[in-house]
Amino acid sequence: MEDYILQVKDLKKYFPIGGNMFSKPSGYVKAVDGVTFNLARGTTMGLVGESGCGKTTTGRTILRLSGEKTGGEVLFNGKEVYDYTPKEMRSMRTKMQIIFQDPFSSLSPRLPVSEIIGEAVKEHNLVPKEQFDDYLDEVMDNCGLQPFQKDRYPHEFSGGQRQRICIARALALKPEFIVCDEPVSALDVSIQAQIINLLMDLQEKYGFTYLFISHDLSVVEHISDQIGVMYLGNLVEYGKTADVFEHPLHPYTEALFSAIPVPDPTVRMKRIVLEGSIPSPANPPAGCKFHTRCRRCMEKCKTEAPVQKEIEPGHYVVCHLFDD
Repeated sequence: MEDYILQVKDLKKYFPIGGNMFSKPSGYVKAVDGVTFNLARGTTMGLVGESGCGKTTTGRTILRLSGEKTGGEVLFNGKEVYDYTPKEMRSMRTKMQIIFQDPFSSLSPRLPVSEIIGEAVKEHNLVPKEQFDDYLDEVMDNCGLQPFQKDRYPHEFSGGQRQRICIARALALKPEFIVCDEPVSALDVSIQAQIINLLMDLQEKYGFTYLFISHDLSVVEHISDQIGVMYLGNLVEYGKTADVFEHPLHPYTEALFSAIPVPDPTVRMKRIVLEGSIPSPANPPAGCKFHTRCRRCMEKCKTEAPVQKEIEPGHYVVCHLFDD
């Protein structure tokens, strides 16, 4: 059996709609509605899907940043994250980190870089006081920042440099697992490549495990060892990156991949255009949630929710097309 750092089983996170402190809510937004996957230590899992499908909420729920989960299990190093006491969770925070999508809004404008990166290091007493400055220089150097920039403030940096500060802040705590929440989507393409290569170099050097959330399928293909495709709160397909890209099984995955641009003007794109819009997560359709937009929809798709099946070793899909 592989050494799994993270095991997620049937994870659910619902947000109440309407009501007040005295009355029951009128309904729930099913942001994450039964997500299951395992993540091996030292690898990267890419999580892709349209906006609003629940990718970010999945990452935040795993890290216990969105209040209590609605259901399911999140096992980190074999132990349920939601069973930790506040004191245990405090020490766990150093082992689980997040890199946010927008570097500017996630950095305090009132703190210099040395405080931003070093604040949590001091709080958790990770290094002795006399080694603190040298440790800060090492972390900044690893992330492509210069020690003389320690006294500068976030507004004095470019977008790519600000994202490096965010990465340095996460790296400084010596984490085992990092959620990368669309860390390059706000950056220019040339800077995206630098940040992706930096993340891969750091993983090779320190053995980090990443959950990499992104819209950009070409970026995900480049950085990920395995990939999960989300639709309306569900993980509809999940497996090794090469298997999923070479042999997509779910109709939604096929449609997503058909939109990847090819750098050759002579090649005609065989684009699969999905009809209709994404249903509301507060009122999802019965049966398979994708059936309202699926070109291969069958009668049973409208009433029966499909279950996750392993079609080939390590390649899972949630679709009635693969029922026996």
